[in-house]
Amino acid sequence: MYTKKVIQHFTNPHNYGKIEKADAIGEAGNPICGDLMKIYIKVNKNIIENIKFETLGCVAAIATSSMITDLAKEKTLDEAMKISNKDIAKSLEGLPPIKMHCSNLAADALHDAIEKYQKTIKS
Repeated sequence: MYTKKVIQHFTNPHNYGKIEKADAIGEAGNPICGDLMKIYIKVNKNIIENIKFETLGCVAAIATSSMITDLAKEKTLDEAMKISNKDIAKSLEGLPPIKMHCSNLAADALHDAIEKYQKTIKS
């Protein structure tokens, strides 16, 4: 059902945890399945210098959270905003169709963090 890459990110998630004094925290959730994601970012000169996540959810939710942190770390904010759910699924070598919503949540949480950060620097 799950690819080896998904299982690897589930059993050994990358960048798990929270960033104290994060520049922004993005959130996404799905009330139907109960998945809840938080993405913490630390930005330096428009680059995501550090990124971590906390996820309450299934195998796919944890794996997609882990993967998006890998994809976004050390990217500019504009580059990170372009990361899509399809990019996440492709990097995990596929997700079952019923679990694609998890990649949407991961992308949404990252984009939410970036949007919140951008609002704070403009005010």
